[in-house]
Amino acid sequence: MCTYCAFNTYTGMEDSIAPFVQALKTEIRTLADSQPGLPVGTIFFGGGTPSLLTPEQFATLLLTIQQGFTVAADAEISLEANPNDLTQPYLAALRQTGLNRLSIGMQSASAAELHLFNRRHDVPMVVAAMQAARAAGFASVNLDLIYGTPGQSLADWEATLQQALALQPEHISLYGLELKGGTPMTRDVQAGRLPAPDDDLAADMYDLATTRLAAGGLQQYEISNWCRPGYEARHNLQYWRNLPYAGLGPGAHGYAGGIRYTVIRLPGRYMAALEAAPAQRYPFPRTPATAKAVRVSRKTEISETIMMGLRLTREGIQRATFQERFGVDLAALHGPTLERFVRHGLLEMDDHVIRLTQAGRLVSNMVIRELI
Repeated sequence: MCTYCAFNTYTGMEDSIAPFVQALKTEIRTLADSQPGLPVGTIFFGGGTPSLLTPEQFATLLLTIQQGFTVAADAEISLEANPNDLTQPYLAALRQTGLNRLSIGMQSASAAELHLFNRRHDVPMVVAAMQAARAAGFASVNLDLIYGTPGQSLADWEATLQQALALQPEHISLYGLELKGGTPMTRDVQAGRLPAPDDDLAADMYDLATTRLAAGGLQQYEISNWCRPGYEARHNLQYWRNLPYAGLGPGAHGYAGGIRYTVIRLPGRYMAALEAAPAQRYPFPRTPATAKAVRVSRKTEISETIMMGLRLTREGIQRATFQERFGVDLAALHGPTLERFVRHGLLEMDDHVIRLTQAGRLVSNMVIRELI
């Protein structure tokens, strides 16, 4: 197994938090029984609304993880949260449990855009959340921002970037808006009630972010992520390096033991499955809450490693690491395609690394598609 094994927990059933926590503890213990002492380097509480849990509930979850696994002394332990859920007393209590990193969903500095996202916070709430985090002792904070929204101008986006930088976070993650079927925003765009997102404008926004964030002292290390030196999201690096991680809780995804799996999505069904399960050892990484598990073929693992590795703008794909893992040099697999992208200025390649150029990042999906 890997040196670092990441956890992702999810809650989305506000009226059943206590039974949910009990079910999650059962799932953690079941996984630990099948692989005792597995090393864990990052723990991430995300998805749904994890900040609805009390500090005491986080403490009992962390204790359960520590009892079943070998948690690194310097483990990165993160919480994803909405700004309006974060008060200084709550954050101070969370810090005492061992949580040491926050990811705050700022999204935008525009009231109109926040209304479009149906967010319950405003910019003053984000400022207050950041101040509370600092007062509570959190020295590692990420802000999530969204660009490319209907009606958003380049000036609007620049104002959001400036506001985010003024808060001096250690990390910023950018998300280009994706319209998904069935959402109210998608229906409004399709009906003409909202303007369709402009891909060219979104590309300009990405370029602007690259310039502004660099000027603000943040280094880009992944296509959508910037940080101050030493504050890379270690949890997410596990994904981007296509290394194993455990996913627990409703709707979670995991990749461990050569198996990619999903957990039952609906909280009620998830809890029922764990409550009814007999006490027995399950084949790692399965638990009674596993909805689907598929063994990853070597071909798929190679494709996924290329797809994720090219997202790392500084690290890229380390050729020696790739060859050690798969027994073949990436250039031997895709030499002509790689060389063509190098000629077109989309990739840079030497004896040690293959990675996207600045121009290549704007068309990364196309580049990756041809290599997998």
